[in-house]
Amino acid sequence: MAKMRLGIIDYIDSAHYLPGHGKCGRVHGHTYKIEVIIEGEVRESGMVIDFYDLKKGVKETLTEYDHMLLNEILEFPSSEYLCQHIHSRLLGKFGFPLLVRVWEGEGKWCEMDNFSDGPI
Repeated sequence: MAKMRLGIIDYIDSAHYLPGHGKCGRVHGHTYKIEVIIEGEVRESGMVIDFYDLKKGVKETLTEYDHMLLNEILEFPSSEYLCQHIHSRLLGKFGFPLLVRVWEGEGKWCEMDNFSDGPI
């Protein structure tokens, strides 16, 4: 079967502050755009995973972060640590190799993946 990547986008609104940082040391908020891309084999069903199941699982996971003060979840809630935290949660939920890209507002993002090396 063919290996493919597919993804979805969801959003969370969260507040945070970065301890010890000048400007970002004050509590402030962002709308984060969260992109999730999974990689897998197309199954007999004709799908890697049903988009419904992917969206539902991502939404359930992101509820932990939505309308929260991220400092209550992460000691230093930078975009990088947020991305790593979400990636770990989703990897445990789905088991597929996946990429998580966290957009902090407009024009700023970080990503983490555990895809196999090389093109699909």
